[in-house]
Amino acid sequence: MMTLDRRLMAEWLGTFSLLATVVGSGIMAERLAGGNVAVALLGNTIPTGAILVVLITVFGPISGAHFNPAVTLCFVLRREIERRDAALYVAVQVIGGICGVLAAHFMFEHPLIDPSMKARTGPGQWAGEFVATFGLVGTILACLKARPAAVPMAVGLYITAAYWFTSSTSFANPAVTIARGFSDTFAGIAPADVGAFIAVQLAAALLATYFFRWLLDEAGETR
Repeated sequence: MMTLDRRLMAEWLGTFSLLATVVGSGIMAERLAGGNVAVALLGNTIPTGAILVVLITVFGPISGAHFNPAVTLCFVLRREIERRDAALYVAVQVIGGICGVLAAHFMFEHPLIDPSMKARTGPGQWAGEFVATFGLVGTILACLKARPAAVPMAVGLYITAAYWFTSSTSFANPAVTIARGFSDTFAGIAPADVGAFIAVQLAAALLATYFFRWLLDEAGETR
């Protein structure tokens, strides 16, 4: 077990890198796509899936590579992380995500603080976030049960796919959702819409944790 300070640094740096990639690739994609939204989305999708494989591979042995309060909630419910440590994980995930957005803005000479004007709301979007988060947590838990070494690739591929099959383009992460509220770019979300996304994500993570406990027959392993 790594020391807590190293685990927290891994969570901060991983979430920082994830958001720098999501927002940075979104800005680059939008600038190069010539108004073609499908091409821009593809340019945003591929780097996001790729960086997840890298980050989970690199930081997984240090902190578990959560980078996501919904995933941390799952492991709290499974009693695989202490609540105090989990609260610190969430704090550094949120801070790291915001710092990653600021870094992307700085690299692309975009205003550092630029709250998004991009509306993402309504039942369809919320359903998309529920499906995306439920599937993400399920992917992680099922891979941990069947083939732990496959988690980085499975998560990267799942998010790559979910960008396209969900109506919300698969945020599936409260820290990502909060951070993207600070970016009026291709990847942004209006701050007024952040709360509903987070509520749906946490509800999906809660349901997925207990559903996959049953599906994977882990009743004797977790309580």
